[in-house]
Amino acid sequence: MKYEQDIKNYFDQHWFEMMKDIARICSINSERMESKEGMPFGEGPYQALMEFGAMAEEKGFAMKTYGNAVGSVDLSEAPRQLDMLAHLDVVPAGEGWTVTEPFNVIMKDGKIYGRGTADDKGPAVVALWALKCVKDLGIPLSKSARLVVGTDEECGSGDLPYYYAEQPEAPMTFSPDADYPVINIEKGGMHPEFWASWEEDQALPRLVSMSGSLKVNVLPGKAYALVEGLDLAAMDEIGKETTAKTGVRYELTQTEEGVKVTAVGEGAHAASPEKGNNALTGLIEYLCNLPLASSEAVRKLNSLKKLFPHGDSWGKGLGVAMEDEISGILTLTFSMMNWTKTGFKAQFDCRAPLCATTENLRDAAEKAMAAEGITMDHIELNPPHHVSGDSPFVKKLLQVYEEYTGQKGECIAIGGGTYVHHLENGVAFGCSMPGTENRMHGADEFAVIEELILSAKMFAQVIADLCE
Repeated sequence: MKYEQDIKNYFDQHWFEMMKDIARICSINSERMESKEGMPFGEGPYQALMEFGAMAEEKGFAMKTYGNAVGSVDLSEAPRQLDMLAHLDVVPAGEGWTVTEPFNVIMKDGKIYGRGTADDKGPAVVALWALKCVKDLGIPLSKSARLVVGTDEECGSGDLPYYYAEQPEAPMTFSPDADYPVINIEKGGMHPEFWASWEEDQALPRLVSMSGSLKVNVLPGKAYALVEGLDLAAMDEIGKETTAKTGVRYELTQTEEGVKVTAVGEGAHAASPEKGNNALTGLIEYLCNLPLASSEAVRKLNSLKKLFPHGDSWGKGLGVAMEDEISGILTLTFSMMNWTKTGFKAQFDCRAPLCATTENLRDAAEKAMAAEGITMDHIELNPPHHVSGDSPFVKKLLQVYEEYTGQKGECIAIGGGTYVHHLENGVAFGCSMPGTENRMHGADEFAVIEELILSAKMFAQVIADLCE
C-alpha cells in the first residue's frame, strides 16, 4: 500500500509519546456528573474535552466545540470525506482494581491500564495521532478527515445532537470503540415495560415481593423474593429439585416477615444472554413450584413463566423468535422486576435482527401479553443498523486490516450498539483485536499497547487511502 512503510516507521518512532498522551487524558475522571452551566454532562467530561483540545493544539490542530459537549479536529480545510467518532466520557471506576488505581495510568506487561484506556480515550488519542501522522508525513490529500470526540456516549449519547445540529454526516464515519475487523450490523430492539395489578389476597402461603436486576441491559445474576407462610425446610427441598433443572441456586433465610429467597445464577450482558444463567427466570420457575395459595397473583406468576420460560433467551415463549442469515438470531432477556402484594412492573431487553419489524416483534409481544392479562408499553422499535459489506468504504477498511494484520478481514454483526448506530454510512472499526478481553467497564481495564500502535497505523492508512 502507498505510504505504508512511512506510516509504520512513524509510529515505531512515536508510539511512546502516544502512550503518554493516553495516560494524560485517562488521568481525568470523566464519568457523567451533575450538569453545570457550560458543562452539560458535568465537570469531569468538560475537563476531558478541554484537555483533549489542548492536546490537539499542541499537535498543530484547532479543536472546535459544540455546546461544550463535543469537539471536532480537522486534518485540513479541504472538503470532508471521513469522520472518526470517539468519546471521552467513561463509566464509573467501580471497585476491585488491583493493578493500579483507575485514574493512575501505568504500562505493565505490554498493556496500558486505567479507566478509559480501552473505552474510549485510548482509541480517541490513537485517532488524533493518526491525523498528526498524515500531516507530519506531508501525504498529499484532496479531501479531509475529521476526529469527533463526544462526552456522553456511556449515558445515551445525549452529546451527539449538539454536533449533528450544526454538522452534516460525513460521507463515511467509523467509530474506534469496538472490535476488529469491521462491525457493519448492529441489531435493533426495544426495552418495554410491562405490568399487571390485582387486589391484595392475604391467603397464605403467598409471594410478598420479588425483584431482579437494576439495569435493563444486564441479565441478572441474582434475584430476590420474600415468601410468607411456608416452612423453610420444605422450601429448601423444592429448591434443590429446581436447581437440578435450572442450574440456579436458591439460598433461603428465615426472617420475621417470612422466608427470603436469593436466586443465584450467572450474570451477563443482555447482548450475550447465552453467556449467563438468568436468576430472575430461575426464581420464577422456583416460585411456581411452591404450594402457594391460589390467587390472581399466582396466576400472573405462571403467566410470566409461560411467557419467559427459564433457558429461553430467544423470545420463543413470547412468540417473537426469529433470525436471518445476515444479522443472526433475536435475543430476549427478562431482566427487571418489581413485584408487590398488588401488582408488578417489569422490563425486558430485546436485541432484534434485520428481519424484525414493528408487526412481528412489538405487536406480537403485546398480543401475547394481553392474552395473559398483562399490559405492555406501546413503544417504538429501535431499528437495526446495517451498512453493506460491499460498500467501497467497508471494503477499504477490510483491505487495510488484512494488509496490516495478515488476518482475514470480515464483517460482523453485534447485539450491542455503538456511537454510529444512527448514521447512514457509519461502522465500528477497532481498537480491540479479535479475542482480546480488555475488561471494558470492569476493574483493571486495559488496552494492549501493540494493538493501539497497530490501530494508529491502520487509521493513518485509511485516512491516506480514502482522502487522497
